[in-house]
Amino acid sequence: MKIWENHQIDGINRMPARAHFLTFPTREKALFNDNKYTHAFKNLNGVWKFMFLDAPEYSPEGFFASDFDTAAMDDITVPGNWQVQGYGKMHYSDLWYNFPINPPYVPTENPTGIYKRTFFVEESFRGKQIILRFCGVDSAYHLWVNGQEVGYSKAARNESEFDITNLVKIGEENDVTVRVYQWSDGTYLEDQDMWWESGIFRDVELLGVPKDGIHDFKVTADLDDTYTNGLLKVEASLRTPESAQVTFELLDAQGRTVFTETRTAENGTVCMETVVENAQHWSAEIPYLYQLLMTVEKDGQVVEVIPQKVGFRNIRLNGETFLVNGVAIKFKGMNRHDYNPRNGRVVAKEEMEKDIILMKQFNVNAIRTCHYPDSYYLYDLCDEYGMYLIDETDLECHGFELTGDYKWITDDPTWETAYVSRMTRMIERDKNHPSIIMWSLGNESAFGCNFRKMTEVAHEMDSTRLVHYEGDFDVESADVYSTMYTWLENPEKPFLMKDIIETSKKPHILCEYCHAMGNGPGNLKEYQDLFYAHDKLQGGFIWEWFDHGIESYTEDGEKYYRYGGDFGDDPSNKDFCIDGMLMPDRTPSPGLYEYKKVVEPVTTSAVNLEQGTISLLSRYDFADLDQFRVVYSIMEDDVMIQGGSMDLPSIPARTAKEIKLPYSLEAIQVRPGAEYYLNLSYQLKEHTAYAPAGHELATAQFKLPIYKEGIEVIPEGMLKVTKEHTTLRAEGADFHVDFDLVRGNIIRVVRDGMEVMSKGPRLTLWRAPISNDMEIIDQLKKVYFLHLEHEVVTDVQYQEENNFLKVQVDTINSTTNSAWHFKTRYSYVVCPTGDVLIDVEGTPSGRVDLAPDMFPRIGVTMHLDQTMDQVRYFGMGPGENYADSREAGMMGVYENTVDGLFTNYVVPQENGNHMDCKWVSMTNDRGMGLVASTEDSFNFSASWYEDKDLDNAKHTCDLKKRDYVVFNIDYKQNALGTYSCGQWQLDKYRAKFEPFKLSFRITPFNNKEITDKHVAHERIRLA
Repeated sequence: MKIWENHQIDGINRMPARAHFLTFPTREKALFNDNKYTHAFKNLNGVWKFMFLDAPEYSPEGFFASDFDTAAMDDITVPGNWQVQGYGKMHYSDLWYNFPINPPYVPTENPTGIYKRTFFVEESFRGKQIILRFCGVDSAYHLWVNGQEVGYSKAARNESEFDITNLVKIGEENDVTVRVYQWSDGTYLEDQDMWWESGIFRDVELLGVPKDGIHDFKVTADLDDTYTNGLLKVEASLRTPESAQVTFELLDAQGRTVFTETRTAENGTVCMETVVENAQHWSAEIPYLYQLLMTVEKDGQVVEVIPQKVGFRNIRLNGETFLVNGVAIKFKGMNRHDYNPRNGRVVAKEEMEKDIILMKQFNVNAIRTCHYPDSYYLYDLCDEYGMYLIDETDLECHGFELTGDYKWITDDPTWETAYVSRMTRMIERDKNHPSIIMWSLGNESAFGCNFRKMTEVAHEMDSTRLVHYEGDFDVESADVYSTMYTWLENPEKPFLMKDIIETSKKPHILCEYCHAMGNGPGNLKEYQDLFYAHDKLQGGFIWEWFDHGIESYTEDGEKYYRYGGDFGDDPSNKDFCIDGMLMPDRTPSPGLYEYKKVVEPVTTSAVNLEQGTISLLSRYDFADLDQFRVVYSIMEDDVMIQGGSMDLPSIPARTAKEIKLPYSLEAIQVRPGAEYYLNLSYQLKEHTAYAPAGHELATAQFKLPIYKEGIEVIPEGMLKVTKEHTTLRAEGADFHVDFDLVRGNIIRVVRDGMEVMSKGPRLTLWRAPISNDMEIIDQLKKVYFLHLEHEVVTDVQYQEENNFLKVQVDTINSTTNSAWHFKTRYSYVVCPTGDVLIDVEGTPSGRVDLAPDMFPRIGVTMHLDQTMDQVRYFGMGPGENYADSREAGMMGVYENTVDGLFTNYVVPQENGNHMDCKWVSMTNDRGMGLVASTEDSFNFSASWYEDKDLDNAKHTCDLKKRDYVVFNIDYKQNALGTYSCGQWQLDKYRAKFEPFKLSFRITPFNNKEITDKHVAHERIRLA
């Protein structure tokens, strides 16, 4: 049997797993805690020589020898995945193994990379134990140093250390050879939802550590039953059994000594326990860290000083909840892969820090490391910034689901070592991080004897944390009940969130929910409301943080991002990897802004708006709201007429308090037609590690109880109506409006010689599909043909009366081969001022039982002059919003451009909708254009692209701008849902086959004569 197919060999000559830590020669250097100041350290990242082979057996003889001629080898960057550096094949799949399932065997054609480099070993390594550490290699590999075979390892996302002390030449050049296999028996345990990428993709490090020092240690920093005192326990093992003195010194966050204690190590072990009175707690909201220094002395000489951050917190089960520091916390979490659009799974510490900072700025408090342990950097950052972690084992066997025997190897005892080893190596490396709340045994691998054993061992290794595994469907072993994408409503689903609430006897989390694919996710608020309402529902983790697009360029240099299937990879789950809250260029998606709002730390309620009294409810589990200043403003449309700020009083976590804002409504002179809103912004008073003072973490808005009806205007002037063949023209002093009497629609609106509209309102039921439509797009297109619309004109009537033209058009609107339809009536009134009053009414008719149960949209579409790309509107903004994703929107006047309204999703799709609009102006750079307004409200969007352009484009580079602006006014836009993987559109948010009426006014105008908002404030009354 080939060694890379032997699942019972976990490694050869690999050192036992241990905590990741640094060791220093002095206390001063230990406080810097940087690799440079350790006893001896060398980073072996950089350019290596590389040979790519179709199979390991094709390796040239003696390739591992020191004198092997590398002149013909290529250069490759380490860390790096070879696929993104031009070797092998890019392949994305969520589910499938890319070869026949016959565990533990893998293909004969097994892409293999041989890596070689030389490195100089300085005198600082002399007398030390020299360790070669690989932080991540996919999938399995052999190692040689100076021509001598050292060992073998696998488990791609686990660290591996090798003792090469006796092979290294001090003060000389040395060489290392690594042969990496893309496929191994371990691949059966590494079928995660991501690109298949191979090679040495994490750091390679050479360590020189004292031979008499500490080999490993475990820190337990718990709290007593009153959550008052810290219970600190340190268990350490030394590299030799010889006697040594170990001093334990604990410093607080200000560097002051809390205690010092010296113990004698005997038989190679030492243990220290102490009570820290009135210990500061660690939580994601208040991540207080102590500094532990462990100084080893022998014969009166300092051997080493080891620093370790310590956070006191207590985790325990409490019936149907789990508690952190006595509180049934709520996870507001993200699933996070290691990912970079240029470098694959190579992610620098600086990128991880950007992720953590951004998450904190968007109110995220938890990460699930899907579906493997991350680089060790992440854990230090989560300790420091404050982020709860579910640390997940590098284990997923998803492809077996399609065999009908999902637990094929999961329930096979011969695979126990492979399963348990991956978990124990993760726990050993990460055990000292306070940010880790749960150990996760893996993902989507069914359940069987190997998971029972993993649970047992995890509890034995660490009784202070909880064990998570979603695949334990009956919650036989796991401490928490975890589900994925559990629906809120569906008459055909046997198991919904309400069933969990009624039946679960353990705390519940959604380890994945609200699939953030493309435009979405929807329903974030509905889930969060449930979490807040039920203690046992302890939150969840959005899938996922980052779009996994591959940075690419067209021939003319335009950047775009490729996804599955773009590399000839088959089978592929295509754009299913474009499912993040961050776009590949790190731009936060509209969905991330929505999530920030939904999980914000302050819930604001109006008590008495006339008197300025509001109630603030803290959504924090530990922190006080006195860290915030509230900035308030009273807006009259686009003008702030009153405003100020005040520091919040102490409002402890999970409590509410009323405050009074010092504004006066009595002082406001109410303007006709204006809208008045109170806007609140909760901003940090002081700088924090993750955001500057003034950073906004929560908002609120209330419509004020003041209003005066707009000015009534009776249009005056002369209107000339002429008919020429099939065209009807209404002409005034400086405008004309043309109708096509065959199709019954406006074909032209001209003001001051400028054609502001080239296609008038026409009913549409279609919008470009979104990623969350992927499960229903075939039904929409191939059953209901909703993208193939027809409007059949049944009657056109018009009459001129008192300088007004009234046009009435009756139509039937439906789609190809459909027996259902809307009976639609368009009613137009052209005023002598150039205003056009428009009503569009629809009644469900025909074979109504054959109609779809929801429509993508119900609205009208128009074409405007291409110069009219300046946009102002009063409605929800500034970002796009939809019926089930509107919490982040605030009513106000916003300015933008047509380009600025466009959300550039990796896969082009419906975007840019704005709800509850009172008016929109579209003008050119000289202020000429039109205003669309209503006494009710409508949705609007404006784009350079027709729906079919977005539908047909597979990448952003496929889009070509039209020579006109597509302008939509909608009665209703359908909700988003997360049906790409999860809940479809909730019934209350759907655009249905229902009677509708859409009323609005079109006013060609020049803003040198009147502002858009004043146009909108008018109330047109016919004489």
